[in-house]
Amino acid sequence: MHSTGTVPQSAPAPAVVPAESPTVPVEDPHGDTGRHARRFGLPVATALVMGNIIGGGIFLLPASIAPFGTVSLVAFVVLTVGAVALALVFGRLAARDPRTGGPYVYAREAFGDFAGFLAAWSYWITTWVSNAALAVAAVGYLDVLIPVQGHRWTACLAALTLQWLPALANFAGTRYVGAVQLVSTVLKFVPLLLVAVGGLFFFDADRLGPFNAGGHSAVGAVSASAALLLFSYLGVESAAVSAGEVKDARRNVGRATVIGTAGAALVYLLGTLSVFGTVPHDRLVTSTAPFSDAVNTMFGGSWGGTAVALAALVSMTGCLNGWTLLSAQTPYAAARDGLFPSAFSRRRRGVPTVGVGVTAVLASLLTTYNYLSGSGKVFEILVLVTTFTATVPYLLAAAAQIFHLVRGEDVDRTRLVRDAVVTAVAAAFSVWLMAGAGYAAVYQGVLFLFVGILVYAVMAARRQRRAA
Repeated sequence: MHSTGTVPQSAPAPAVVPAESPTVPVEDPHGDTGRHARRFGLPVATALVMGNIIGGGIFLLPASIAPFGTVSLVAFVVLTVGAVALALVFGRLAARDPRTGGPYVYAREAFGDFAGFLAAWSYWITTWVSNAALAVAAVGYLDVLIPVQGHRWTACLAALTLQWLPALANFAGTRYVGAVQLVSTVLKFVPLLLVAVGGLFFFDADRLGPFNAGGHSAVGAVSASAALLLFSYLGVESAAVSAGEVKDARRNVGRATVIGTAGAALVYLLGTLSVFGTVPHDRLVTSTAPFSDAVNTMFGGSWGGTAVALAALVSMTGCLNGWTLLSAQTPYAAARDGLFPSAFSRRRRGVPTVGVGVTAVLASLLTTYNYLSGSGKVFEILVLVTTFTATVPYLLAAAAQIFHLVRGEDVDRTRLVRDAVVTAVAAAFSVWLMAGAGYAAVYQGVLFLFVGILVYAVMAARRQRRAA
């Protein structure tokens, strides 16, 4: 993740389709057009998915799972299967209903307004809390290049700057959002591929360490390491959330989602394997910069730390760019259906600007609170909450696909068994993600959902009053 990722549209946005109506979008005569609003093709949609899945976590993952031994690579494979299954489900749902909003649209169309609101509300919380987390983490890498951590207000200002630069790119229009996302994705993959591919030439099996270093049972070791890796795949929904902004969405959303998820998984797996094989296990367990250590081992010298820090900053900036757009897209879709305040439906140059602004402000307030309180524990719990809140729309999307398969309407019967198996795997993956967040995060996340119920009560009452 956190990448736990979207994209706005240059062409007219599809009109609202009631939850009980057929899922054929109608063109919206008030959609944005112009040179700053532009639909994204398959390459940019794929870059959006990969860029949002792969954030800064990849640079710390090898050291985080090293204490479990190479059995953690098995957990990677298991998680990848679940993430790809979820990606396939999103692709099938987007082909059926290619509107902006992703899980929100699928949940509302299948189960009605309340389920749709829960998906939108949960996903919105995920995006702005994740943005705050990304910005704070990015400051740690920035400190390698420019010392900022010694002064609390300097670090806070740096984090806020890292949040608002992507927000400004979003305000400039989808043309610039796509450009930033594509460039940042390409740039961050240069050092990642250098280690992931180049490291294989320096691979030494003697450095791998024991298969099960933690002393747990094999199943227990896989589950324990998976708990750390679960958060790495948030963002698989990125193309689906902004389906209305993707050219030929019925075809390209599914392709971008699967290609992007598979590409991110390949980088994760190869990068971790290369680091395991280039950095001795006893050193890797205590490393705070495993990719830097791998580069230094491969080529000598001490320039790896600076190079990786720069790559991490590029990676996180791209992540913030994509997540900022994602944070506005779901409220935009919900606002058009009357489930969020109408201000969230305003668009300029293809971007829901009110959603971007509100998200940036909330993330900034949370970031400032983090620095003022001086407590990393509160912030850590909030970050784990995002794992829970992200899985709510994931599970609702999987449930929507189950609903369509059981109902039997608009289902390709030649691939019914395959779709059923894939959807079952995706649903199990979503539940596993939720369990991996931990009891405290689930408790806090449920409280966030209950607050959302109060908001829904107000919005539902206003809708009924207007209808009367």
